[in-house]
Amino acid sequence: MRQLPRGILIAALVLSVGCSAATRSLGTLFRTPREVPNKVTHPVRPEARLAVLWVGHATVLVQIDDKFILTDPVFTPTVGQLSKRLVEPGIDPENLPPIDAVIISHMHFDHLSFGSLDILEKKIARLFVPRGGLVYVPDYSFPATELARWERWESNGLQITAVPVKHNGMRYGLDAGWMDKTFTGYVISYHGITVYFGGDTAYVQKNFVETAGRFPSIDLALMPIAPIEPRGFMKASHVDPNEAVQAFIDLKARRMIPIHFDTFINSTDEVGDATRVLGEVMAARNIGPEKITVLQIGEQRTLITRATPP
Repeated sequence: MRQLPRGILIAALVLSVGCSAATRSLGTLFRTPREVPNKVTHPVRPEARLAVLWVGHATVLVQIDDKFILTDPVFTPTVGQLSKRLVEPGIDPENLPPIDAVIISHMHFDHLSFGSLDILEKKIARLFVPRGGLVYVPDYSFPATELARWERWESNGLQITAVPVKHNGMRYGLDAGWMDKTFTGYVISYHGITVYFGGDTAYVQKNFVETAGRFPSIDLALMPIAPIEPRGFMKASHVDPNEAVQAFIDLKARRMIPIHFDTFINSTDEVGDATRVLGEVMAARNIGPEKITVLQIGEQRTLITRATPP
């Protein structure tokens, strides 16, 4: 596994989540992650046109017909060697199908995980990173492609488009000055089904409205809902549940599945805060679970089925 000097990793973690969250993260190193009961071992769903399995954090296995896309894969016990998982991954890597595309939203340790790419290397057909991200990607056996904002890659009907979000692209802190655009969201399209993946993003209405204008029929939005606090620090780069719901509305997506919560400690939030606040927002806006569906880590849900099973 590729590793970096511990001093650099500590500095990066403190810069990205703040001193108090970093201290809480250190405490997780001595705990055993909660087990996921009844893990899915055969995730290929023959009846599904669209199915998703939440692995944890920003890692989602997306099935669109016969194509499989994996978002920001993190399967390692820790990120940055310091923040340990609160919950084990929702599927064991050996049970994943061959992956047509892995999409990386930005360079942070909890989204671009070299150890996880090492584990999955033989299953990955192609990796996608935001423009400028290849400087951080080792020489793997699979090809890797950079996508700039609104740039589209297409092969055999599968389309992957980089779309605008607001975050930061640094990895080690010292690179913040020049890695200032190395972050992106993605829209995945195949056989008339469209999925939006937000990665990490602050709320900028223009970004979501413009994406909706270019993709007027989004079936599913995978939206982060945390970290929330301290809000003054997080607001510049992370949506909270209320902003995530507003982004979902701006995107005019048919459904939303929340991600990026209760997997690692990367803020002063407590476990359960994000879903509690999300529930309050849904109640206030009269949005039911058929529109915004909260999955448990390891839960797989078929969202669109075939008219006639094969």
